[in-house]
Amino acid sequence: MIRVGLTGGIGSGKSTVAKLLEVMGLPVFYADYEAKYLMRTDEELKEKIIRLLGSDAYKKTELNRVYIAKRVFGNSDLLNQLNRIVHPAVRNHFETWCTKFVDAHVLIQEAAILFENDSHHYFDKTILVTAPEHVRIDRVMKRDESSEMDIRARIANQWSDDKKKTLADFVISNNNDELLIVQLSKIIKSL
Repeated sequence: MIRVGLTGGIGSGKSTVAKLLEVMGLPVFYADYEAKYLMRTDEELKEKIIRLLGSDAYKKTELNRVYIAKRVFGNSDLLNQLNRIVHPAVRNHFETWCTKFVDAHVLIQEAAILFENDSHHYFDKTILVTAPEHVRIDRVMKRDESSEMDIRARIANQWSDDKKKTLADFVISNNNDELLIVQLSKIIKSL
């Protein structure tokens, strides 16, 4: 079984690539989605988050994503502390998820900050999805109705594509010029 980490900066299109991989028959674990699920449902994790960020991190039983984003995306130390709490829980959850696919040749984990948190070492191969910054900003503004300033702040918390390219085994260019399915087919054949 080959474990592949799929990553890309905000608005790069990594979720679109992940969905295409699913359509192509590969199991995909969505780390960001699973992290939010665990942050809502895992009582031990919730307690740690509340100790770090305060009781406003939750509205009743729901994660207060707006509050958390405002707290951590301007404070890299606080963001790193939150990541050190959440990422091990997600990694353990991924390991459990993998046991469901013992017959699969390739498993994909889609994660936003695969290189930034040194998680790429847990994978046999990595795929980086890239797109020009102006395209990424435009996509996120349309998707989330976020301000350009907020998106740029989030981008600033992630490594540049150039830095990530030095660690990636494969790079997919999602610039609306090259077909994603063609790029993915080549990568899957090489795996």
